[in-house]
Amino acid sequence: MENVAYKPYEGRTPDYQYQNTIKLILEQGVRSKSQPGTDTLTVLCPPASHYRLDNGFPMITERSVKSFWGQPIGEICAFVNGVRTLKGLEEFGCKFWSLWGTPEKCAKRGLEAGDLGPGSYGAGFHDFPTADGGTFNQFQHIIEQIKEIPHLKTHFVSPWIPQFIGRGKGKQQKVVVAPCHGWLYFKVYGDELTTVMVQRSADFPVGVPSNMIQYAALTMMMAHATGLKPVEFIHQPIDAHVYVDQIPRMKELIKREPRPFPTVTMNTDVDDFFGFRKKHFTLGDDYNPHPAMKDIPVAI
Repeated sequence: MENVAYKPYEGRTPDYQYQNTIKLILEQGVRSKSQPGTDTLTVLCPPASHYRLDNGFPMITERSVKSFWGQPIGEICAFVNGVRTLKGLEEFGCKFWSLWGTPEKCAKRGLEAGDLGPGSYGAGFHDFPTADGGTFNQFQHIIEQIKEIPHLKTHFVSPWIPQFIGRGKGKQQKVVVAPCHGWLYFKVYGDELTTVMVQRSADFPVGVPSNMIQYAALTMMMAHATGLKPVEFIHQPIDAHVYVDQIPRMKELIKREPRPFPTVTMNTDVDDFFGFRKKHFTLGDDYNPHPAMKDIPVAI
């Protein structure tokens, strides 16, 4: 299957959906406590963002993310392959997890240092525990099911393994960070593939730009694996928020005029879905963002 059939750059419409959600959070968000300790402004279930891929790869232009854009793709490639350690993520070219996979956080959950836990994304996607004591590779199954019975409404993947994530008296989490994103629904219309990603916890200033990149890339990977055309990525946050210490930078960001999304191409010589890596994606010369904001606080 070929890459996305992009419109010429001059024919792409600048996308305001990301910026509009941040405006909504700043204007209507309810101040709430958060587990990291910094309050948030939160809006529940803002309007979903619909990114038609022919209008450009959904990579924000209100600030440059060029310095790290490949890491989220490396992260999702690692997760679909079952990676659950810092070492494994670094081997896939994703280095930012060291902030959360500290020895202290791991020890608190009874995990070896550097282990994100059996409740992490990689474990859920690739090694979901079954009732008979085995494991289930969700992506392998979904690819097979889409090929065999494309019209089904059950092309669904979940990262959530409840027994490893619950908290409370007498309970111990077995994951350093409960999955924030990755509830996936794949819809086939004819020969076209759409991905819907539901996100329970969406940090719009820091996390969401990476999530947009990785799930648009995943849509391309899934389309290639199933012989379909990658057409649309839909993003539906549940808890959409801005941390209060991020507000000044977001007030600056929403004053910047969005520019057309860039071109990202994928190496279609890769035959195996699980063989994709971040090196197989190339960012075009048409990425023209506003200056980076490298000092946005990160909640840990």
